[in-house]
Amino acid sequence: MSDYTLGIKELDNAIEGIRKGSNIMLIGPPMSGKEIILNHIMYHGAVRNDNAVITVTTNRSATQILEWFKENKLVLPLSRIGIIDCVTKSLGGAVVENENIKIAGSPVDLTGIGVRVGQFFDDFFMKKNIREVQLHINSLSTILMYSNIQTVFRFIHVFTGRIKAMGALGIFVIESNIHDERVITTLKQLFDCMIEIKSENDKNFIRMVGLSPKPTPWLEYEIDGANLRIKGRE
Repeated sequence: MSDYTLGIKELDNAIEGIRKGSNIMLIGPPMSGKEIILNHIMYHGAVRNDNAVITVTTNRSATQILEWFKENKLVLPLSRIGIIDCVTKSLGGAVVENENIKIAGSPVDLTGIGVRVGQFFDDFFMKKNIREVQLHINSLSTILMYSNIQTVFRFIHVFTGRIKAMGALGIFVIESNIHDERVITTLKQLFDCMIEIKSENDKNFIRMVGLSPKPTPWLEYEIDGANLRIKGRE
Protein backbone atom coordinates (compact mmCIF):
# COMPACT_ATOMS: atom_id res chain seq x y z
CA MET A 1 0.00 0.00 0.00
CA SER A 2 1.34 3.45 -0.89
CA ASP A 3 2.14 5.97 1.78
CA TYR A 4 0.19 9.05 0.66
CA THR A 5 -3.20 9.74 -0.86
CA LEU A 6 -4.88 12.95 -2.02
CA GLY A 7 -8.36 12.32 -0.68
CA ILE A 8 -9.77 12.56 -4.21
CA LYS A 9 -11.06 9.01 -4.55
CA GLU A 10 -11.18 8.83 -8.32
CA LEU A 11 -7.56 10.03 -8.69
CA ASP A 12 -6.29 7.93 -5.80
CA ASN A 13 -7.85 4.83 -7.36
CA ALA A 14 -6.34 5.62 -10.74
CA ILE A 15 -2.78 6.13 -9.46
CA GLU A 16 -3.00 3.59 -6.60
CA GLY A 17 -1.44 6.01 -4.14
CA ILE A 18 1.72 8.13 -4.01
CA ARG A 19 5.05 6.72 -2.89
CA LYS A 20 7.14 8.30 -0.14
CA GLY A 21 9.56 10.99 -1.21
CA SER A 22 7.43 12.25 -4.12
CA ASN A 23 7.36 15.88 -5.26
CA ILE A 24 4.32 17.09 -7.17
CA MET A 25 3.72 20.24 -9.22
CA LEU A 26 0.09 21.37 -8.98
CA ILE A 27 -0.42 23.54 -12.05
CA GLY A 28 -3.55 25.21 -13.36
CA PRO A 29 -5.11 28.49 -14.44
CA PRO A 30 -6.26 31.23 -12.06
CA MET A 31 -9.76 30.91 -10.57
CA SER A 32 -9.85 27.13 -10.99
CA GLY A 33 -10.02 26.33 -7.28
CA LYS A 34 -6.40 25.24 -6.78
CA GLU A 35 -6.31 26.64 -3.25
CA ILE A 36 -9.43 24.73 -2.22
CA ILE A 37 -8.02 21.56 -3.80
CA LEU A 38 -4.86 22.08 -1.74
CA ASN A 39 -6.94 22.67 1.40
CA HIS A 40 -8.83 19.46 0.63
CA ILE A 41 -5.56 17.52 0.37
CA MET A 42 -4.32 19.15 3.57
CA TYR A 43 -7.46 18.24 5.50
CA HIS A 44 -7.55 14.68 4.18
CA GLY A 45 -3.88 14.14 4.98
CA ALA A 46 -4.03 15.50 8.52
CA VAL A 47 -7.42 14.12 9.54
CA ARG A 48 -7.79 10.85 7.63
CA ASN A 49 -4.18 9.72 7.36
CA ASP A 50 -2.60 11.27 10.46
CA ASN A 51 -0.03 13.10 8.33
CA ALA A 52 1.57 16.31 9.52
CA VAL A 53 1.13 19.13 6.98
CA ILE A 54 3.39 22.17 6.59
CA THR A 55 1.99 24.97 4.43
CA VAL A 56 3.94 27.94 3.08
CA THR A 57 1.39 30.61 2.19
CA THR A 58 2.30 33.60 0.02
CA ASN A 59 -1.25 34.71 -0.82
CA ARG A 60 -3.30 34.52 2.39
CA SER A 61 -2.42 34.94 6.04
CA ALA A 62 -2.27 31.97 8.40
CA THR A 63 -5.26 33.39 10.25
CA GLN A 64 -7.31 33.49 7.04
CA ILE A 65 -6.42 29.87 6.26
CA LEU A 66 -7.43 28.63 9.70
CA GLU A 67 -10.62 30.72 9.56
CA TRP A 68 -11.54 29.11 6.22
CA PHE A 69 -11.46 25.66 7.80
CA LYS A 70 -13.41 26.90 10.80
CA GLU A 71 -16.09 28.58 8.66
CA ASN A 72 -16.52 25.35 6.71
CA LYS A 73 -16.79 23.33 9.93
CA LEU A 74 -13.63 21.36 9.20
CA VAL A 75 -11.69 20.67 12.38
CA LEU A 76 -7.95 20.45 11.84
CA PRO A 77 -5.74 18.56 14.31
CA LEU A 78 -3.52 21.54 15.13
CA SER A 79 -0.83 19.35 16.66
CA ARG A 80 -0.07 18.20 13.09
CA ILE A 81 -0.41 21.55 11.28
CA GLY A 82 2.36 24.09 10.60
CA ILE A 83 1.86 27.30 8.61
CA ILE A 84 4.61 29.65 7.41
CA ASP A 85 2.88 32.99 6.85
CA CYS A 86 4.67 35.15 4.25
CA VAL A 87 1.85 37.70 4.05
CA THR A 88 1.05 39.28 7.42
CA LYS A 89 4.37 40.97 8.19
CA SER A 90 4.80 42.37 4.68
CA LEU A 91 1.36 44.01 4.94
CA GLY A 92 2.06 45.49 8.36
CA GLY A 93 -0.40 43.24 10.18
CA ALA A 94 -0.14 42.07 13.77
CA VAL A 95 2.45 39.32 13.94
CA VAL A 96 1.48 36.39 16.15
CA GLU A 97 3.58 33.25 16.27
CA ASN A 98 2.63 30.10 18.13
CA GLU A 99 3.09 26.35 17.87
CA ASN A 100 1.24 26.27 14.54
CA ILE A 101 2.25 29.56 12.93
CA LYS A 102 5.66 30.94 12.02
CA ILE A 103 6.13 34.28 10.27
CA ALA A 104 8.44 35.00 7.32
CA GLY A 105 9.17 38.56 6.29
CA SER A 106 7.68 38.27 2.80
CA PRO A 107 7.60 35.93 -0.21
CA VAL A 108 11.09 37.21 -1.09
CA ASP A 109 12.50 36.10 2.30
CA LEU A 110 13.59 32.70 0.97
CA THR A 111 16.15 32.16 3.70
CA GLY A 112 13.58 32.85 6.39
CA ILE A 113 11.06 30.55 4.73
CA GLY A 114 13.63 27.77 4.50
CA VAL A 115 14.61 28.10 8.17
CA ARG A 116 10.98 27.93 9.31
CA VAL A 117 10.16 24.94 7.13
CA GLY A 118 13.19 23.21 8.64
CA GLN A 119 11.94 23.99 12.14
CA PHE A 120 8.57 22.40 11.41
CA PHE A 121 10.20 19.34 9.81
CA ASP A 122 12.35 18.87 12.90
CA ASP A 123 9.37 19.37 15.19
CA PHE A 124 7.18 16.80 13.42
CA PHE A 125 9.86 14.20 12.63
CA MET A 126 12.17 14.48 15.61
CA LYS A 127 10.03 15.71 18.51
CA LYS A 128 6.60 14.31 17.64
CA ASN A 129 7.86 11.25 15.73
CA ILE A 130 5.36 11.73 12.90
CA ARG A 131 6.62 9.68 9.96
CA GLU A 132 4.37 11.00 7.17
CA VAL A 133 4.79 14.73 6.55
CA GLN A 134 3.53 16.85 3.65
CA LEU A 135 4.96 20.20 2.54
CA HIS A 136 2.68 22.47 0.50
CA ILE A 137 3.92 25.71 -1.08
CA ASN A 138 1.24 28.06 -2.38
CA SER A 139 2.47 29.45 -4.59
CA LEU A 140 5.64 29.38 -6.65
CA SER A 141 4.10 32.00 -8.93
CA THR A 142 4.09 34.58 -6.15
CA ILE A 143 7.71 33.79 -5.26
CA LEU A 144 8.66 34.12 -8.94
CA MET A 145 7.26 37.66 -8.93
CA TYR A 146 10.06 38.65 -6.55
CA SER A 147 12.93 36.32 -7.53
CA ASN A 148 14.50 35.07 -10.73
CA ILE A 149 14.13 31.51 -11.96
CA GLN A 150 17.68 30.49 -11.00
CA THR A 151 17.14 31.57 -7.38
CA VAL A 152 13.73 29.88 -7.16
CA PHE A 153 15.10 26.69 -8.72
CA ARG A 154 17.86 26.47 -6.09
CA PHE A 155 15.36 27.28 -3.33
CA ILE A 156 12.93 24.55 -4.39
CA HIS A 157 15.72 22.06 -5.07
CA VAL A 158 16.66 22.15 -1.39
CA PHE A 159 13.11 21.21 -0.40
CA THR A 160 12.59 18.52 -3.02
CA GLY A 161 15.85 16.88 -2.00
CA ARG A 162 14.90 16.91 1.66
CA ILE A 163 11.44 15.53 0.88
CA LYS A 164 13.01 12.60 -1.02
CA ALA A 165 15.47 11.92 1.78
CA MET A 166 12.82 12.02 4.52
CA GLY A 167 10.12 10.11 2.66
CA ALA A 168 7.80 13.10 2.84
CA LEU A 169 5.40 14.46 0.19
CA GLY A 170 5.78 17.84 -1.51
CA ILE A 171 3.05 19.71 -3.41
CA PHE A 172 4.07 22.97 -5.09
CA VAL A 173 1.41 25.19 -6.69
CA ILE A 174 2.05 27.27 -9.79
CA GLU A 175 -0.21 29.22 -12.14
CA SER A 176 -0.36 28.12 -15.75
CA ASN A 177 -0.53 30.56 -18.67
CA ILE A 178 1.27 33.41 -16.87
CA HIS A 179 4.89 32.24 -16.99
CA ASP A 180 7.28 31.83 -19.86
CA GLU A 181 7.30 28.19 -20.97
CA ARG A 182 11.01 28.09 -20.21
CA VAL A 183 10.22 28.75 -16.53
CA ILE A 184 7.75 25.86 -16.34
CA THR A 185 10.12 23.53 -18.21
CA THR A 186 12.99 24.42 -15.87
CA LEU A 187 10.94 23.82 -12.71
CA LYS A 188 9.44 20.56 -14.00
CA GLN A 189 12.87 18.97 -13.66
CA LEU A 190 12.43 19.05 -9.87
CA PHE A 191 9.18 17.11 -9.77
CA ASP A 192 8.26 13.45 -10.07
CA CYS A 193 4.76 14.11 -11.37
CA MET A 194 2.08 16.74 -11.85
CA ILE A 195 -1.50 17.42 -10.91
CA GLU A 196 -2.75 19.27 -13.98
CA ILE A 197 -5.86 21.43 -14.04
CA LYS A 198 -7.50 22.96 -17.10
CA SER A 199 -10.59 25.07 -17.68
CA GLU A 200 -12.71 24.73 -20.82
CA ASN A 201 -16.20 26.03 -21.56
CA ASP A 202 -16.74 27.09 -17.92
CA LYS A 203 -15.81 23.61 -16.71
CA ASN A 204 -12.76 22.54 -14.71
CA PHE A 205 -10.86 19.29 -15.19
CA ILE A 206 -8.09 17.58 -13.22
CA ARG A 207 -5.68 14.71 -13.93
CA MET A 208 -2.41 13.19 -12.70
CA VAL A 209 0.63 12.86 -14.95
CA GLY A 210 3.76 10.85 -14.19
CA LEU A 211 2.68 8.36 -11.53
CA SER A 212 1.44 5.74 -13.97
CA PRO A 213 2.53 4.74 -17.49
CA LYS A 214 -0.18 6.96 -18.95
CA PRO A 215 -1.81 10.10 -17.56
CA THR A 216 -5.08 9.52 -15.78
CA PRO A 217 -8.21 10.56 -17.68
CA TRP A 218 -9.28 14.18 -17.34
CA LEU A 219 -11.93 14.30 -14.59
CA GLU A 220 -14.45 17.10 -14.45
CA TYR A 221 -14.83 18.56 -10.98
CA GLU A 222 -16.82 21.25 -9.27
CA ILE A 223 -16.28 23.05 -5.99
CA ASP A 224 -19.14 23.91 -3.69
CA GLY A 225 -17.88 25.70 -0.60
CA ALA A 226 -15.26 23.36 0.80
CA ASN A 227 -16.55 20.36 -1.13
CA LEU A 228 -14.71 18.98 -4.14
CA ARG A 229 -16.88 16.73 -6.24
CA ILE A 230 -15.84 14.71 -9.30
CA LYS A 231 -18.63 14.73 -11.88
CA GLY A 232 -17.17 12.31 -14.40
CA ARG A 233 -14.68 11.94 -17.20
CA GLU A 234 -14.12 14.48 -19.94
